[in-house]
Amino acid sequence: MTPKSLLLALGVLALAGCNKPTPQPDASPAPPAPVATPADPATPSEAASPNLERKTAARPRLVLPALDGSTYDLAAHRGKWVVVNFWATWCAPCRKEMPELAALHAMREDIEVVGLAYEDIEAAEMKAFLEKLPVTYPIVIVDTYNPPEDFAVPRGLPMTYLIAPDGTVAKEFLGPVTAADIEKIVR
Repeated sequence: MTPKSLLLALGVLALAGCNKPTPQPDASPAPPAPVATPADPATPSEAASPNLERKTAARPRLVLPALDGSTYDLAAHRGKWVVVNFWATWCAPCRKEMPELAALHAMREDIEVVGLAYEDIEAAEMKAFLEKLPVTYPIVIVDTYNPPEDFAVPRGLPMTYLIAPDGTVAKEFLGPVTAADIEKIVR
């Protein structure tokens, strides 16, 4: 007998010894299990779940309150390239790309960056984080249960969209992006 067949035989014997004990004749029957009813389609857990199948619009809209108290409106930046960067404080690649995106935002008049913090975090916590890793671009905290309608739910972080001056999506990047990646498309 081979070692594999011996292990298989021992496994079968072990499972055979795991029979449920038979109830004693004087034991009272267990109460019937509750009948499961179909979930109400409007339950909060389902209503709060983002639609993972949603696609990014060809010309996405984005109007959200920024961390500094202003309102960020993507349409107000038409005529410029806009880098829409989904990120999170816990994401190491996100933190690594932030200084380069901040420099790109500060150095190029034709390119703007907006950071969409895709996590459950309070504004005070985010401000404390940004004191340690400051950026030159606006930050918006995105509700993970209600992400912007015109953008697909990020499949991973960082997730970056390059929006062309006419407002259309020129490129999507899943994973870290560099200034060189963005400038190559802008040219």
